[in-house]
Amino acid sequence: MSNIYTAEATATGGRAGTARSSDDRLNLSLSMPAEMGGDGGPGTNPEQLFAAGYAACFQGALGVVARRQKVELPTDATITARVGLQKSGLAFALDVELEGHFPGIAHEQAEALMHAAHEVCPYSVATRGNVDVRLRVRE
Repeated sequence: MSNIYTAEATATGGRAGTARSSDDRLNLSLSMPAEMGGDGGPGTNPEQLFAAGYAACFQGALGVVARRQKVELPTDATITARVGLQKSGLAFALDVELEGHFPGIAHEQAEALMHAAHEVCPYSVATRGNVDVRLRVRE
């Protein structure tokens, strides 16, 4: 494989600090959620960033597989990613649910598209075997 793009970001201060991309397109404050013992401040957190990235990437992969299968995705199709942080002993793990909403597409076809996208999405490939990822189609 050949590398076609590299993103670079730097975090300072951990979960209660800042994160900034090398091109400064991403420059934000991080806050620890109250559920994790933090102050629940106004900043985002790594799980939200991962959820946003996974949802966007997965929807892009859906477009690829839909074009390959000659299926027209509705313009109002959405992917919602829910990323949970779990604790087991001293270790932490992620848990992901990807929910697709495809108005006007039959449930079975939507499920097939989700499974096909899960095979090609870079986030899905990266998490396979390491993170529990569940696919769901919302009616």
